Amino acid sequence: MGIQHISANKIHADDEFLIRKVPIHIIPDWLHSGVTDIHLGGRASLFYGIFFAATGILLHTIFAENYWLLAGLTTGFFLLGPFLAMGLYDLSRRMEVGEPPALAPTLMAWLPNLINITLFTVLLVCLFLSWVRLSMTIFSHYFHGALPTFTDVVINVFTFKQPVFLLVYFGTGALFAAAIFSISVIAMPLMLDRNTSAWTAAITSLRTCARNPIPMLLWAFCIVVLIGFGLATNFLGLMLTMPVVGHASWHVYRDLIEVKN
Repeated sequence: MGIQHISANKIHADDEFLIRKVPIHIIPDWLHSGVTDIHLGGRASLFYGIFFAATGILLHTIFAENYWLLAGLTTGFFLLGPFLAMGLYDLSRRMEVGEPPALAPTLMAWLPNLINITLFTVLLVCLFLSWVRLSMTIFSHYFHGALPTFTDVVINVFTFKQPVFLLVYFGTGALFAAAIFSISVIAMPLMLDRNTSAWTAAITSLRTCARNPIPMLLWAFCIVVLIGFGLATNFLGLMLTMPVVGHASWHVYRDLIEVKN
């Protein structure tokens, strides 16, 4: 962890938590911690990586002819990532206190705070489904009511044949991703670690982003690059990039939030 680089300036999130202000040069420390945890986690981390890659490949296979729908589903890796990485957070947490990197306990990590994690996950799923529906609507509108083929999409992306479509589609997607990132960047690890309510976790996450706008913006960019690379390699890259993001996100939480004793 890069805690030695963190400013002593803090603000209260509530009666239990303090939000630290961090410098931008701590981001490589988070990525390094994520890679280190993959090495320490061994087969447990690999399991989650394979799960993410297999899920992506399965989606691509099922919806191969419906790229307008596949586009929305694929970006679900960004929107549902905070929940999907729950096991990785728990694995990092256990290794941090010296426990062996066992897979089985992490599969049920959400049980101690089941109600709040479920509520938060339902919120993420609702936002995800809203995005999928909106994605379909945007495609239909800019392709004159006819859902495009994969070739149509590629031509439009690389030739800027419909710049307004690209601006609306990616701009809207970015807004959804930014909203979810802001309320969830440390929310899931916080609920996992401290059994907090979904409301407290979401508000604390928002305040953390407001306290550290530039580091959080750069961290979001790192997530987009890592997951984007995984998607661009026919999902195979997710075997590495998703565990890096998941493990590193635990260290992001640990460096940003101080729990009062």
